Amino acid sequence: MQWITVCPVDEIDPEDLIRFDHGGRTFAVYRDPDGEVFATDGLCTHEHVHLSDGLVMGDEIECPKHNGRLNYKTGEAMRLPCVTALRTHPARIVDGMIEIGLEG
Repeated sequence: MQWITVCPVDEIDPEDLIRFDHGGRTFAVYRDPDGEVFATDGLCTHEHVHLSDGLVMGDEIECPKHNGRLNYKTGEAMRLPCVTALRTHPARIVDGMIEIGLEG
């Protein structure tokens, strides 16, 4: 596993997310109300729209195109038209910086 630095933790407000591009891929990085961080693939599994333009509601990200919802902590599809799970990635905070773990 390779850990990639994303940004300082305070650049993401609680209950919000940012887009992070790395190695030709797009990710979404989230911060929950308790300050924990999470990471997923950055595109909706329904029609490949950037989730960073969506709305965080509780543990879910709502896609901006068709309002499907995915749980950003587990990847589970929660509301139609999303039926395919979202890929999640390990995330952590080290010395005030958010890092995501990517498979080699």
